[in-house]
Amino acid sequence: MKDVRRRDREITLQESTKILDSAEYGILSTVANDGQPYGVPLNYIHKGESIYFHCAVSGQKLENIEHNAKVSFCVVGKTKVLPDKFGTEYESAVIFGRASEVNGAEKHDALLWLLEKYCSDFIEEGKLYIEQKAKMTKVLKIEIDRISGKARR
Repeated sequence: MKDVRRRDREITLQESTKILDSAEYGILSTVANDGQPYGVPLNYIHKGESIYFHCAVSGQKLENIEHNAKVSFCVVGKTKVLPDKFGTEYESAVIFGRASEVNGAEKHDALLWLLEKYCSDFIEEGKLYIEQKAKMTKVLKIEIDRISGKARR
């Protein structure tokens, strides 16, 4: 894996983690069996050394992960277009790791963490929703191997 080309824009692991914790969504990138890349936006939660997300029980991303568990996950924090400089202020983090399905208590905990992040005003209703939909939902975890972050501020 190559290092960040623009070393002057590289940010610390702590800064990258802060962006990862605060971003609203990320882009999961996988590769299909035929080599076709596939990127899909999704909600997520960052806990410890992992990213968790939920999805349906079948679909392209699951097929791709079954073929090749190596993934990348990109989040973008604050941005501001600078038209007079022909550029953009930005902050971003890219995660590299392996994705796998989780079950049992880890699946339940991940769904609760997602509920807390995205639906904090509806926790009790969300718990009922989780119970109703749990069998129709998969939860995957990306175990983070490496985080790379950049910013122009």
